[in-house]
Amino acid sequence: MENAGNRTEQGRELVQNTEGAKPMLKPQKGQAARIVVVGGGVAGLEVATALGKLKSDCIDTVTLVDSDSAHVWKPMLHTIAAGTRDLAQQQTTYLAQATDADFAYQPGEMCGLDREAREILLAPIHAPDGRELVAGRRLPYDKLVIAVGSGANDFGTPGVHEHCFMIDSRRKADAFNQEIRLSMVRCMTSGEQLQVAIVGGGATGVELAAELVQLAESAHAYGALGEAAKFRIVLIEAGPRLLPSFPEEISEATRVRLQALGVSVIVGGRVSRATEQGFELANGELIPASLRVWAAGVQAPGFLTQLGLQTTRNNQLLVNDELQTSDPDIYALGDCASYTLPGQDAPLPPTAQVAHQQARYLIETLPAVLERPGTKSVGFAYRDFGALVSLAHYDAYGSLGKFGLFNGGLIRGRMAMLSHIMLYRSHQARLYGFWRGGLLWLIDLMNARLRPSIRLD
Repeated sequence: MENAGNRTEQGRELVQNTEGAKPMLKPQKGQAARIVVVGGGVAGLEVATALGKLKSDCIDTVTLVDSDSAHVWKPMLHTIAAGTRDLAQQQTTYLAQATDADFAYQPGEMCGLDREAREILLAPIHAPDGRELVAGRRLPYDKLVIAVGSGANDFGTPGVHEHCFMIDSRRKADAFNQEIRLSMVRCMTSGEQLQVAIVGGGATGVELAAELVQLAESAHAYGALGEAAKFRIVLIEAGPRLLPSFPEEISEATRVRLQALGVSVIVGGRVSRATEQGFELANGELIPASLRVWAAGVQAPGFLTQLGLQTTRNNQLLVNDELQTSDPDIYALGDCASYTLPGQDAPLPPTAQVAHQQARYLIETLPAVLERPGTKSVGFAYRDFGALVSLAHYDAYGSLGKFGLFNGGLIRGRMAMLSHIMLYRSHQARLYGFWRGGLLWLIDLMNARLRPSIRLD
């Protein structure tokens, strides 16, 4: 090691890690940094896309790591699960996006972290038949952004993982869609009733129930079910009302609308066990179902608790107002991060709105941090724009944020539907740019006229 400036041959200054253990290598002022983003969801893909396109002397490379090959906007997964939208049309393949936005894509699943060496550990990649395709690897970083999202939380309920589908990822949503299409073929030939039970009365469960109603109606029109009445949908919520994070007026209107569509809604129904026959409630009642979906709760991946960083009981990484974890060179965004605004008692909710705003904050501040190491950025400020829930093409409801001319008002119908659509189209525009995003919207409108309304293959 050279004496002058206490630098290594790579020109990286030695600093102590936050636990005071062994020295780590940190980018020096003026040295380009290697940025690694783990997780290609709303937050991760937006960060990788924006920083990849950014031409800056302070950024050497941007690398996106994800175990999947493509991205789907998470609030749309229920439509993929129901088959009311085509997965191939709505997904963004990481390789193509990496080429367009000038970042690198590495397939793999993060399983550990070597903070001393500044490397993330990637698990081996196996083929469906068990063959090891790629051995475990290490990927170096100077700044690490963890945006691995979250999944449903079974709360330790027996039988959930053995007997239930979850739709919290692209692959899981597609797997459920394949199974429900097989079940529809069986019902079409045998004449038996297709019974679907969904646990979780949040936005995911509510929107999935409505999409399944639309699926049943479209399938009936194509002659797949004989009578739409043979498709029975049950929605189970443990709490006293649906959509607990929404105003009570929206919760009640949603319940009434779903029941009018033929959905059986059960509130105050705590599930004690999932079986092959259905869901057993705490009062001993059995809700029969040939297809069972668990859409309750939110929990970040368990490996986050093994990284030596501070986490919550839901495995989320605790972050400060600059979205830094207990290691200042590691950031966390979106559903896997827990941040509580000053003066608030509860952390921000795990929504796409929060994930996008955190991504935008990091896109704006990280280059400045790299250019001027040691300077403190203005803290993350969240603006609540309200929340929306869409009941397929039947209805939609929204609560407006409390800012500007708005003061927590409510919208419904076409205005709420349009607002819901614009959230997705805005996300596409951030990934592809205004004109290409607009062309994709036009293609979707044309396909809605020309292609079947549900997936029939």
